[in-house]
Amino acid sequence: MAIISQVRNIGISAHIDSGKTTLTERALYYTGKIHKIEEVRGKSGVGATMDSMDLEREKGITIQSAATYCEWKDYIINIIDTPGHVDFTIEVERALRVLDAAILVLCGVSGVQSQSITVDRQMRRYGIPRIAFINKLDRAGADPFRVIKQLREKLAHNAHAITMPIGSEADYKGTIDLTNMKAYYFDGDNGEHVREEEIPAELKDRAETLRHDLIEAISDFDDAIAEKFLEDKPVSTDELRKGIRDATISLQFIPVMMGSAFKNKGVQLLLDGVGHYLPNPTEVSNEAHDQDQEEAKVILESSVDKPLVMLAFKLEDGRYGQLTYMRIYQGKVTKGDTIHNSATGKKVRVSRLVRMHSDQMHEIDSAEAGDIAAIFGVDCASGDTFTDGTLHYTMTSMHVPDAVISLAIWPKEKAGAGNFSKALNRFTREDPTFRVHRDEESAQTIISGMGELHLDIYIERIKREYSCEVQTGQPQVAYRETISRKAEFSYTHKKQTGGSGQYAKIGGYVEPLPDDAVETFEFVDDIKGGAIPREFIPACEKGFREQIKAGSLIGFPVVGVRIVLNDGAAHAVDSSEMAFKICSMAAFKEVYPQGKPIILEPIMKLGCEAPVEFQGGVVGLLNQRRGVILGSQSNDAFVQIEAEVPLSAMFGFSTDLRSGTQGKGEFSMEFLKYAPVPKQISEELVKDYQAKKAAEKK
Repeated sequence: MAIISQVRNIGISAHIDSGKTTLTERALYYTGKIHKIEEVRGKSGVGATMDSMDLEREKGITIQSAATYCEWKDYIINIIDTPGHVDFTIEVERALRVLDAAILVLCGVSGVQSQSITVDRQMRRYGIPRIAFINKLDRAGADPFRVIKQLREKLAHNAHAITMPIGSEADYKGTIDLTNMKAYYFDGDNGEHVREEEIPAELKDRAETLRHDLIEAISDFDDAIAEKFLEDKPVSTDELRKGIRDATISLQFIPVMMGSAFKNKGVQLLLDGVGHYLPNPTEVSNEAHDQDQEEAKVILESSVDKPLVMLAFKLEDGRYGQLTYMRIYQGKVTKGDTIHNSATGKKVRVSRLVRMHSDQMHEIDSAEAGDIAAIFGVDCASGDTFTDGTLHYTMTSMHVPDAVISLAIWPKEKAGAGNFSKALNRFTREDPTFRVHRDEESAQTIISGMGELHLDIYIERIKREYSCEVQTGQPQVAYRETISRKAEFSYTHKKQTGGSGQYAKIGGYVEPLPDDAVETFEFVDDIKGGAIPREFIPACEKGFREQIKAGSLIGFPVVGVRIVLNDGAAHAVDSSEMAFKICSMAAFKEVYPQGKPIILEPIMKLGCEAPVEFQGGVVGLLNQRRGVILGSQSNDAFVQIEAEVPLSAMFGFSTDLRSGTQGKGEFSMEFLKYAPVPKQISEELVKDYQAKKAAEKK
C-alpha cells in the first residue's frame, strides 16, 4: 500500500475544449498506465481512454466524470477527468467535493473563459488548492502571460509562473522550470524522453526576472525566503518549492505551469508539480457531523487506525449492478466487511472492491484513508455517508443546482414503457440534476435538467441503452411567480355539518422578500397573547407552503414571499389543524391577486466565442433574443462576448450560432438569476394558461 503522504487526489477541470481529456491521456501514457495515445477526436474512432461512453467518443466531449489512478515517480495519483460543458456541472461538483486538489486547465489562446470562471467558483466553494496549467501553447495566438494577467484580473488570484516556454506558437520547443533554472525538451514520437539542458542564453535574463518575481511573491508567505530576498541572497530549489507548496495549500497562491498536451510537451513537469505542490490527504481538513451530538462538527483524520468514514459521491449502473464510487476519509475498508449507511441505517456487506481505470475495473482487497475506490451492490443515494457502525457521522453532500429546463417525454410504443421507466429511475439515481416528475394536470412525464444538451444526451441514452424510442414535447422553461407589493389578509373558515364543524380565523400580511434573501419563502409567527393556540401555527405554515406550490397566474411555484401571521381566532370545539390548514390556503388564494403578482423567468449567464469577423452578427443574434451584452474582449482572431439572456429565448440558439459563424462559434450558459418577464410576454403566458385550463374543464 502507498504511504498516505505520497497519495494525490486531483481533478482536472476547465472550460469546454481546453484539453482536459487530452492532458489526462498524456498523463496516463507517461505513467505507463496506457501504451498508446488515442485522441479525443482521433481518426481511429477509439477515442480517449477517459471517454469510455460511445456518445462521448462521437461528440468529442466528456459527459461523465471518469476516475483513474497512476503512479509517477514516488507518487500515487488518483485522477478524475471532469466534463467542461456547463450542462454537466454536477459531475464537476461531485468530483471537487471529494478531491484534495485540482488542475485548472486554461487555453493559451482563449485564456479565462466563462466556464473557467464557473469551475474556479466551484473550487473556491470546496476550498480546493490548485495548479493552473496553460495548455495549447503551440497554437497561433497563444500567449501564456496574457492568461496569467487574466487569472489575476478576472479571477482575482495571486498567480505566478513557475515555468516559462521556450519559443512560442509553431516554434514552441520546450519549457524552463523557474524553481531549478533548467530547460526541458521532450523528445521521441510522443515526447516521452525528457531532456534536461541549460537555459538558452537569449532567455536567461527573462527567466531570471520571472524567478525574481516568483521569489518576491512567495516571500509574503515564508519568512526565511523573505529574509533572503531582502538581503539579496540566493534561494535554493528545495526552499522555493517548499514555499510554493505551503502557499498553494493555504489557498493564497496559484502556481502556473504551461505546455501543450496535444504536442506532448510539459506534461511530465506538470506531474512533477502535482507531487511537489499539491497536498496529500492528511494536509486537507475534512469535516463530518456527529449525529449523536446534535450535528456537532468533527474533523476527520486521514488515518488507517481510526474508525471508517467514507462518502458515496457517484453512482453508475454497470453490467454487474450498481457501482458506487467512494472516497475513504478515515479508517480502512476490506472485502467482506460490513458497512453502515448513516442516512438509512442499513447494513451492507462489501462483496467486491475495485479501483477504477475509466470503465475498467481492477480488483483490490482493501482501500485506506485517502483512497478512491468503488463498491458493487450497495443500495444508496449519491452523497450518503458510510461508517463501520461505531460512529454515527454524516458528511455534507455536494451543492446541487436547480434545473432550468423541462421537456414532456413519452415512449413511442406502449411496449417500451417498462424500459422507459427503468431508464428514468436509473438516471435520476445517478444524476441529482436530472429530475423526473409527473404533471397531474396533463398526465405527462416531465424531465428537467441543466440545459438542452443535458436532456438531449439522456434522450439519446434511453434510445441506445434501453432500446426505447421516445417522443418529446415542447421544452418548458421553469418560470416562477412572485408578488410585487405588500397586501393584508383576514380570512375566516367556517363549515358547519352535523356534529363538530370546522372553524379557523387568521389575519396578517404578505410581502416580497428582499432580492438578496437566501430562502424563497419565509413564514413569520407574530401571534401575541395566544389568539391562535400554539399547536395550530405549524398547520397554518403547512397550508401556506401547500398553496405556494402553484400560483394562480400560470400555475408555477410562487417564490420570494414572506407571510406574517399576526392575528386570528379559534373555537374551543370546532378548531383543528385541518381547519387552520384549509383557512391558510384559502387566505393566500384570496390575498395573492392584491399583491400584484408577476411572472419571473430564468436569466442565463452566457459566454460566447466566435471569430472577430462575426462579432456584429453574434451581437445581433443575442439582441434578437432579448440578450443584454455585458462586455466583449477580443484577442487577435477571436472575440469573447459575455451576456445575460432569458432562457426562454435561447432554444435553437446553437443552430443559429453555428450557421452564422460558419460552424466556428461556441457558447456556454449557466443559470444566473430570476427576473421579471416583460409585460407583453407575461400577458401571452397568462392567456395560454387560461386557455389550457378552460380546455381541461371541457
